[in-house]
Order: sequence, then C-alpha cells, then structure tokens
Amino acid sequence: MTTATAHAATTNASVKSLIAGGLIAAGVAAAATAAVAAAGEAAGISLAVNGTPIPLSGFAVLTAIFSGMGLVLALVLARMARRPRAAFVRTTFVLTALSLVPDVLADASAATKMLLMLTHLVAAAIVIPAIARRLTLS
Repeated sequence: MTTATAHAATTNASVKSLIAGGLIAAGVAAAATAAVAAAGEAAGISLAVNGTPIPLSGFAVLTAIFSGMGLVLALVLARMARRPRAAFVRTTFVLTALSLVPDVLADASAATKMLLMLTHLVAAAIVIPAIARRLTLS
C-alpha cells in the first residue's frame, strides 16, 4: 500500500467515523431535547410561543435537522480548515449563542423562554463534543 493509498484509507475511515458519530449524537440530542421539553411541560411550563404550542416532536425534529447541519459544517471544515476542530468548536459556540436570541425575543413566558434556551444548550452539549472529538487537531 502506498502512502497516498494509506492516507486515503485513513481519511475515508475518519469521514465515516465523523458521520456515524454525528448521526448518533443527533439522535441522542433529539431525544434529549424532547425529554427536556416534556419534563418542563410536566412541571407546568407552557410550550406555547405566540399562543401556539410547540409539539414535543418539534423539538426532536428541529434538533435533528440543525444537528445534521452541524455535521455538514464539520465535514466541510474537515476538508477546508487548517485546524478543523478549533474552527468547528468556535463556529458552533457562536451559532449556539445566536440560537438563543430568538428564544429571548419570543412572545412567551419567562419560564418558556428559559426552557427553550435549555433545550438549545442540551443539544449543543451533546452534539458539539461528539463531533469535535472526531475532527483532527491539525
């Protein structure tokens, strides 16, 4: 096996690991955010924004979608960035902070806003490290 072939095989295995780990993390995060929302609702916190209740499945679906977008970002950075892990962590930290802005501005009770922000932070705490640890340091 030539050096180029060995490098390609290692890169392919890294991409597969990144995708598999990212998809698993997305699934775990989707379940976790729905569970957090359900616990909040069970504790008496409304899930209504602008008078319309958010279904529990909505938490899971949106978490999966945005986690998938994070995985795509990681794949792009793995190919393009000099230090993909650092770039991914910095970028997702900023995106997570920005994701809290609509919650703060939402037409909802303070408790609902806090619950919404908590679900964003729970998802980020699961997905970001799971993907970041699969990105190379270099």
